[in-house]
Amino acid sequence: MTDLAAPAPTTPTLHPDRLRPGDTVALVSPSGPVPAERVEAAVSVLTGWGLRPHVYPHVLARHGYLGGTDEQRLDDLNAALSDHRMRAVLCTRGGYGAQRIVDGLDLDAVRRDPKLVLGFSDITSLHLALWQGARLATVHGPVAAQFDKGPDSLTARGARHALMTGEPVLVEADPAEDTHPVRTSGRAEGVLLGGNLSLLASTLGTPHLPDLTGAVLLLEDVGEVPYRVDRMLTHLRRSGVLDRVAGIAVGQFTDCADGWPVSVADVLAERLTGLGLPVLGGLPIGHGAQHTAVPLGTRAVLDVDAGTLTVAAAAA
Repeated sequence: MTDLAAPAPTTPTLHPDRLRPGDTVALVSPSGPVPAERVEAAVSVLTGWGLRPHVYPHVLARHGYLGGTDEQRLDDLNAALSDHRMRAVLCTRGGYGAQRIVDGLDLDAVRRDPKLVLGFSDITSLHLALWQGARLATVHGPVAAQFDKGPDSLTARGARHALMTGEPVLVEADPAEDTHPVRTSGRAEGVLLGGNLSLLASTLGTPHLPDLTGAVLLLEDVGEVPYRVDRMLTHLRRSGVLDRVAGIAVGQFTDCADGWPVSVADVLAERLTGLGLPVLGGLPIGHGAQHTAVPLGTRAVLDVDAGTLTVAAAAA
């Protein structure tokens, strides 16, 4: 059996309570705008889980390509983080905009009353800021708008498992994923951190880049053509970030190579497999049609030879 016991950290990780039927959960839009019908679908699925979704005032706001002004989005987010009635904060979508507001997060509220935070893509900025600022374990998983896939979808079921069971998450590499050929061998253990490659690269040089020493680094992305994936990975390599990680978990790189003479898997393999680290691709985590929710900030075991990533729960 995989051992997910973690050594005592210097700064304790905050593990929110798992969700239980009857709990109230916040729906906020810290990044891009979201259609009303997709929020309605999220409310329906969450209600079916026995939860009580609370839609914040600016969830459906639009300000250009943003889900409301910076002030509106930050006000909703901080209000949700500081309200003791809310047991989780679910982001409605990614897109762009979280980086613009994360410096204003109410981290004192997070430390006083840690809650589960769910999202991915642009929400990577929020995950990184909450980890770096408060050591909050969060969940890299679907934004709430993706619950329109239905309550029985892999995407929704994975989110429910991560939010409501308090059990580890086991992710198996899928031969059908484009990144499946990206692998070395070996085994790595460490805290799982990372998420969207574009947002991780954009965090370099800011206060929210975590110390990745000994971490298992998760990478995924969407709509980035091969040379841009190369550029971002090369940036991470040159910065020294990849010299410190214990292993790399490669998720879905969706719509990244249409019409190009080189595949994104080729680029990932060329940039990552020569680092002397365990690297495992093909993990169904990211922007695929269906994808698995995984905790961030918790102990993970990356077993390349077994083709698995096992991650301890974010929830207590």
